[in-house]
Amino acid sequence: MSPARPHIRRTAPAGRRARLALTGSAALLAAALTACSGGSSGSAGSGGDDKAPATSVSVNLTGKAATPGGPVKVTLAHGKLKAVSVTAGKGGALAGKISADGRTWTSERVAAPGTAYTVEAKDTGGGSDRAAFTTAAAEKVNKLSLAPGKNTTVGIAQPLSVVFDHPVKDKAAVEKVLKVTTSNGTEGSWGWLQDYSGKDRVDWRPEEYWKPGTKVTLDARLNGVNTGADGGWFVRDYATTFTVGAAQVVEVDLDRHRLALRRDGKQVLDLPMSAGTPGGEKASWRGTAVLMSKEGTINMRSETVGLGDAYDKMVDYSMRLTWSGMYAHAAPWNARHFGQANRSSGCVGMSDADAAALYGQVRVGDPFEMTGSEAKGTVAEGNGYGAWNVSWADWQAKSALQ
Repeated sequence: MSPARPHIRRTAPAGRRARLALTGSAALLAAALTACSGGSSGSAGSGGDDKAPATSVSVNLTGKAATPGGPVKVTLAHGKLKAVSVTAGKGGALAGKISADGRTWTSERVAAPGTAYTVEAKDTGGGSDRAAFTTAAAEKVNKLSLAPGKNTTVGIAQPLSVVFDHPVKDKAAVEKVLKVTTSNGTEGSWGWLQDYSGKDRVDWRPEEYWKPGTKVTLDARLNGVNTGADGGWFVRDYATTFTVGAAQVVEVDLDRHRLALRRDGKQVLDLPMSAGTPGGEKASWRGTAVLMSKEGTINMRSETVGLGDAYDKMVDYSMRLTWSGMYAHAAPWNARHFGQANRSSGCVGMSDADAAALYGQVRVGDPFEMTGSEAKGTVAEGNGYGAWNVSWADWQAKSALQ
């Protein structure tokens, strides 16, 4: 004789009993839990046993190498589900919803690769049991880097910027789970671009500069998202939060050879400077750049930016504006040109004292708005944070969800 099928006996009115038989390709296979009956079955008053229809519960993912990247679905053949929980081996859980007819439960997020899950289901009649499955491990894992850093205070032009280690083919799938919230309801858009490094990148910016005091949070629920054959799977979530500081703008006038710092619309500094020599690769960029980092004293070598052996100097108060090597910094060797002519190798140079004054007051994320005819072109969107040089309509068109 074959073994009896696993079942759960649940509490029922006297003279009645019901059975929950768990079958299907991913049946809930744990040992049955027995509940005491309210009276003896088959009593004289009942006229004999009156059995409820057998009910099957199945899970769409099974075994030890289930396919990740899709939602978990629990289905009840008869009756109604009361509650379902799906927990991961590392302590996480998948939230989900029961359908209107009570027959199915579907997770809101997808199953991640290389993860063991336990399913617990209860029906409205008191039956309950457990099942388990494990998803196949990812053959290739994608990772990312986030800017700005967590819990930082940044300038009004700082975008959220995500650079991916590997190519992202399914950009829409990634963008759907990048959730941005702001403390004051600021709206914005993601835009896909190629980073200066050649990697895939997506930035989020509002239509205009941030309002001071805005708190911004990114919740990147990427665990279980497949970016494509060349990119691989994400196997974790990411998050960052930052706050926008004072409204500071640095205005660089290439034709007048002067630099001004404005805070809340009021001029704080007005400094003579010398930018890049016009007429060739040594010219400066125009357009809006964003202060990427304050790097202090660094070694600058011309061969790193394709200018041969023109210079090799230790440079103080270095403020990076682009990945291609444009900085604002101290340049005392160029003093005779400050306020008079653009004669640098592309950077915005000032006296030691003026560079120190600017360095002490600017913040990462502050915009440098560079105007004038003596430039070699406009800062590209991927060369640092050049998104502000793209019209709002064109920027929105770069979203994968348009």
